[in-house]
Amino acid sequence: MREMLGRLRQTHFAILSSSVYDSVQGDVEGPGSPGIDLRVLNGQAIVTSLDPGSPAERAGVRAGWIIQSVNGKEISPVIKRLLADSSVSELTLTRAVLARLSGELGETISVTFLNGSNTPTVMQMDLVAPRGNPATFGNLPLQHIWYESKKIGRTGYIRFNVFLDVVRLMDSFGKSIAECRDCDGLIIDIRGNPGGLGVMAMGMAGYLIDKPGLRLGTMYMRDTSLNFVINPRQPSFSGPVAILIDGGSASTSEIFAGGLQDLKRARVFGTRSAAAALPSIIERLPNGDGFQYAVANYISEGGKTLEGAGVQPDVEVKLTREALLSGHDSVLDAALQWIRGQQIP
Repeated sequence: MREMLGRLRQTHFAILSSSVYDSVQGDVEGPGSPGIDLRVLNGQAIVTSLDPGSPAERAGVRAGWIIQSVNGKEISPVIKRLLADSSVSELTLTRAVLARLSGELGETISVTFLNGSNTPTVMQMDLVAPRGNPATFGNLPLQHIWYESKKIGRTGYIRFNVFLDVVRLMDSFGKSIAECRDCDGLIIDIRGNPGGLGVMAMGMAGYLIDKPGLRLGTMYMRDTSLNFVINPRQPSFSGPVAILIDGGSASTSEIFAGGLQDLKRARVFGTRSAAAALPSIIERLPNGDGFQYAVANYISEGGKTLEGAGVQPDVEVKLTREALLSGHDSVLDAALQWIRGQQIP
């Protein structure tokens, strides 16, 4: 079956072996989190950011630290096992490792890190409710949605974790655009964003496009198709736009980034997206394996099939542990440098 599915060259058609399926599900289930985000870089789980005011931040954890073990269980064997299976995406890998840091609210976990000096450091951290506001849609599970907006010098910066919670998120996005009238550029950071509601990509793009009749692409289903038409909105932003993506940017994130890239409205920075733009279902087979299959197809406005290919950044920039330890985000720095270069002396 794997050989037959492989001929499709689609990321949403795969057989997950029972051992990998169990690893992806994680050994611990629960909504509690210490407030750590991470990426697997060179086979190691590296802290990339900390939620403001989280137990991890209060404990003194820093970006760039390596996570070695959680409650005495080593992380490296899990990473090695998942990396050995080509059907496991970067998004799935990251979620599987993050699951080891989760548990029930109020519990305490013991995490061993390698700090900036490569010295083993053991920290006890409480598990608290995830950052953001709880939201759900249809049959989707409850998720906590957060949104942040700030200015880095004269450049606007927007970041959010999922395309959900339509009213609150769209209102926040619109206010950020209105407050950025005098910005020299705008950075939209959707790294690690797994997607959500496709209509939100159209709505957000409307704040960046002033010409009617343009589309981000088209989603084709068995009985119908959905055109991702952009309706211009006011107030709009007409300056340079940079979008940050990585292997954790999937689904609606890919439609948003790829569509604006095709329209030459945004320059994309980072690493290739998840190549998982299609809605899919994973079912457990009788032998314990997982079977994932897509239920639609998507073609970008530029005629590209994002599924299996992903969004290729205009400027490829990778996160490094060294940069994180020095307090730098190399992807964000590259976007800022480009925006500064767009200004007329």
